[in-house]
Amino acid sequence: MRMLICKLLLPGGCQAAFRKNLHNHHADCLMEPPQSQGVEDVNVTFEDQQKINKFARSTNRMTELKKEIESKKKSLQNLQDASDDLMMFDDDSLLIPYQIGDVFISHTQEETQEMLEAAKEALEQEVKELDERVSAIQQLLSDLKVQLYAKFGNNINLEADES
Repeated sequence: MRMLICKLLLPGGCQAAFRKNLHNHHADCLMEPPQSQGVEDVNVTFEDQQKINKFARSTNRMTELKKEIESKKKSLQNLQDASDDLMMFDDDSLLIPYQIGDVFISHTQEETQEMLEAAKEALEQEVKELDERVSAIQQLLSDLKVQLYAKFGNNINLEADES
């Protein structure tokens, strides 16, 4: 966590412990002096550090939620495919095995179709709730970016790495 926060504070990605100001931090990381990079001495207060930490935690949480949304969308697509396949059956008297936990229970085609629809609706609701949470986190991140860039300017990098 400390390395991530350090990367957020300094685009150079130094892995040394935090210092009172950026000039000392750069010197400890054996980088060029801040004057040659156009970096000012800016004190990092406890409140600033809390904002940076909150930004990092929120970014991580948003990434986790997006992965969860993708997983649920794949499950939703699987349920849709199963529902479509079920409609192709001609014989209504067939019992269709439906998995509940680790057990398969046989149901009529109509009952199975109803269970699939209920499962799809539940998953769609979960995806909707997760999307709302992601939107709230994005708003929080936007607000924190404004505050942190206002104080630190080019001395802080809050953009996600593309690697």
